[in-house]
Amino acid sequence: MSYNLKRKHYIIAAAVILCAVMCCVLYPVLRNANPTDEVRIIYIDNDDTVDSVMDKTQCHTGWRLLMCARKYRVRPGRYEVLCGERVISLYRKMMNGRQSPVRFTVPNVRTLDRLAAQLERKFLNMDSAEVARCFADPEFCDQWGYTVETLPALFIPNTYEIWWSTTLEDFMKRMQRENGRFWEGRRDSRAKEIGMSREEVITLASIVDEETANDGEKPMVAGMYIRRLKTDMPLQADPTVKFALKDFAKRRIYNNDLMTESPYNTYRNKGLPPGPIRIASVAGIDAVLNHIETECVYMCAKEDFSGTHNFARTYEEHLQNAKRYTEALNSRNIR
Repeated sequence: MSYNLKRKHYIIAAAVILCAVMCCVLYPVLRNANPTDEVRIIYIDNDDTVDSVMDKTQCHTGWRLLMCARKYRVRPGRYEVLCGERVISLYRKMMNGRQSPVRFTVPNVRTLDRLAAQLERKFLNMDSAEVARCFADPEFCDQWGYTVETLPALFIPNTYEIWWSTTLEDFMKRMQRENGRFWEGRRDSRAKEIGMSREEVITLASIVDEETANDGEKPMVAGMYIRRLKTDMPLQADPTVKFALKDFAKRRIYNNDLMTESPYNTYRNKGLPPGPIRIASVAGIDAVLNHIETECVYMCAKEDFSGTHNFARTYEEHLQNAKRYTEALNSRNIR
């Protein structure tokens, strides 16, 4: 065999070996990290290490090869592994902390303790006890422009996309921005027209929400309460008594309940309570801003338990409505 022919064979053999080596190197980093038909979610928390990340990604060999070029830095977060995504793409995504947000709906809860519990269930860096402590801390509330009593007015119950690894401070900043966007423009203008601040609108809206789940009726309920405020009548809203008692399951309010000593008891105190009695719904807020002007100053739940109300202009009419409702309660043995 001639020298040139041998040389040619060596070159071919070397090329084959090189290709084989390249395939061994490239396959682990270019292979499919998610061969399924669904997006896979990987959660990297504060305690994860490089080894535990490799376990979660199931890309040990590719990860180690890529680390030879650039060492991986663990970045906590929620990461989506797309269908057909290559290992090298996932590595870059997690290297740069390009996580995917979670969808969080601010709930229409009655207390901020319940919001704190929801935050802990949804986010990495939220501890419900610590969040609840902050919500009850006057200094914490003051730095966001609220009191402990008015803080529920900050939270607008929409659905938001938020990083899973967000902190309480970042969450509060986001809620403050969203609150500003919600009010800016038409709603702020309307609040000024009816002579109420944002917090006052939301406080009344929270009462309206507690009075009825029927969005179509809320503007009428709001109008009745605004009529009472204008005529210097006590609001006499049963939900504020339940809030004062912290007994939200209570189905009937008795005379001794009305004597409860609390700034939230609108039977004993005129005007609005110190703050919202729940996180108000958007429908409730808009019902106050766009309330129905009415001469009615009384309302009573309908005796058919439809969740709606009979409205009255005079106390005599109201007594008749109340009598029918009381009889309906007694007939069902509701105590």
